[in-house]
Amino acid sequence: MTNHWQLLHLQNEFVHDKMIHSLFLINCSGDIFLEKHWKSVVSQSVCDYFFEAQEKAIDVENVPPVISTPHHYLISIYRDKIFFVSVIQTEVPPLFVIEFLHRVADTFQDYFGECSETAIKDNVVIVYELLEEMLDNGFPLATESNILKELIKPPTILRSVVNSITGSSNVGDTLPTGQLSNIPWRRAGVKYTNNEAYFDVIEEIDAIIDKSGSTVFAEIQGVIDSCIKLSGMPDLSLSFMNPRLLDDVSFHPCIRFKRWESERVLSFIPPDGNFRLISYRVSSQNLVAIPVYVKHLISFKENSSSGRFDVTIGPKQNMGKTVEGVVMTVHMPKAVLNMNLTATQGSYTFDPVTKVLAWDVGKITPQKLPNLKGIVNLQSGAPKPEENPSLNIQFKIQQLAISGLKVNRLDMYGEKYKPFKGVKYITKAGKFQVRT
Repeated sequence: MTNHWQLLHLQNEFVHDKMIHSLFLINCSGDIFLEKHWKSVVSQSVCDYFFEAQEKAIDVENVPPVISTPHHYLISIYRDKIFFVSVIQTEVPPLFVIEFLHRVADTFQDYFGECSETAIKDNVVIVYELLEEMLDNGFPLATESNILKELIKPPTILRSVVNSITGSSNVGDTLPTGQLSNIPWRRAGVKYTNNEAYFDVIEEIDAIIDKSGSTVFAEIQGVIDSCIKLSGMPDLSLSFMNPRLLDDVSFHPCIRFKRWESERVLSFIPPDGNFRLISYRVSSQNLVAIPVYVKHLISFKENSSSGRFDVTIGPKQNMGKTVEGVVMTVHMPKAVLNMNLTATQGSYTFDPVTKVLAWDVGKITPQKLPNLKGIVNLQSGAPKPEENPSLNIQFKIQQLAISGLKVNRLDMYGEKYKPFKGVKYITKAGKFQVRT
């Protein structure tokens, strides 16, 4: 994956043509609930090409991110039940636009606490002000949250009331100090009474496990999210016990890339507040550890109106950590009418319309493994289902990075005080599928 910050610096190559022409926000029902145009207006009818592609896709995640139309390209992302669809008039690197759209969604999340249709509609004035600052003549300009907050103040209930009475706006009246310094992502003159630096190492494991329990595919997508509240202009160095694990690292622009290349140390002057320091991948070459195993017996007999269902979930070697928040969902074959099952732990539901079985297991205790078993009732006379369903498993493990990544130390230079430092680890299931 190209370092997406390099992408945001590619913009100089395209200054002759405006990059993003328009942006449409579309909900799951297909309503365009917000549109923003930079310069001329593009008709909403351009979204018809998007709706066509959406109808052909099996689910929302299968809508192609780049759609070519006779006069435009539509480049989109799907976040929090909203499609962000941008209209482009000339060829530009799609990743560049996709990264920018994610920045927009992240900024809404940061400003409003959620990136939902309701939150966007409730704060529509601020949304337009943000989009005006984030794109200048169709090019990304201010995409860093703490700089944007100096330009446009986040909403508070009191401010909204005052603005509606006085007719004033949220736009700040001074130019952000970061825009004037050589560190554009950090505002100047930051002061805190408590100086703190927290890092969350969050890893999602995607895996496909075959019938026999062998791993067909496994990959870890990881991020390090930071919340840094430090006074002055601190210069930080973060080192790992085993940095060689990381493939495809993508950096925040604050990181000194040469130092990472030579020493595998993250050296940076941080933005103020919350930001994503890096995202990375660990692929199967490094043998991704699979944290859970599933024993399953799902069988349907020929010319029989019933079948058997028996599934047990257990933990693999998890370095002594508990697997919790376990949920299994299964799309059962169309011929299934209902299921009479018994769960030794948690509770299950089966929806006879969508044919989805959901088992909320909770926490796994190795002494007594959770089991779900019983009878599957099929429509009489229906042919035996051709293939067995796949099991989709969700779980999380606190205080463990499944890749084995560990932060070694954090050093601070340039300031005299001693900050409070903390690192949290969490592993979650991404797309974790067991074939039966």
